[in-house]
Amino acid sequence: MISARTQKILDGLDELFPDAHCELVNHNHFELAVAVVLSAQTTDVSVNRVTPALFETYPTAADLAAADVREIEPFISSLGLYHNKAKSIHDLAVGIHERFHDQVPDNMDDLVSLAGVGRKCANVILSECYGIPSLAVDTHVYRISKRLRLANPDDTVYQVELKLRRKIPEERWIRTHHQMIFFGRYLCYAKKPECARCPFVPLCREKNKNL
Repeated sequence: MISARTQKILDGLDELFPDAHCELVNHNHFELAVAVVLSAQTTDVSVNRVTPALFETYPTAADLAAADVREIEPFISSLGLYHNKAKSIHDLAVGIHERFHDQVPDNMDDLVSLAGVGRKCANVILSECYGIPSLAVDTHVYRISKRLRLANPDDTVYQVELKLRRKIPEERWIRTHHQMIFFGRYLCYAKKPECARCPFVPLCREKNKNL
């Protein structure tokens, strides 16, 4: 049974961000998978700047798999770690094309077997592509969960995921994931959060509140 405290957080997120959604621009499962891998340690806005030209040149997994990594790099050179990311999305495309017949997998085990895909990426793909209840823990969700006492300060990313899955109703996982990202992205920043307009201040363990 959901606790009154958790329900208050969920209700507050509904009021703050009723229309929260994935901000990575994509038109199919392959594009979403590539965009998610590229989004590691960078912003969705930055990824959205580079993917139109990338996908125009390499519209399918087979096309990207056939490219040389050095040909891919210029398309994403504005992103951090672009050398590694070019190899990751190339190898991701090879895996999708050769092992899964150009279909992005719809289960955790197969997804995490692909280059560049960890649990966070896999959870995003499962929820966005297939509507499978999932709770991806990115840097925002990780920070928010600890600040709002949904997880302990020393919990790992995986422990945070397990606790959120236990505390939040399954039918809310996808929506809450997006709302927590929006909350972290547009209000509860890592530095200088806008505490003065936050409804969760009484619930927050952050010591350096910006009131």
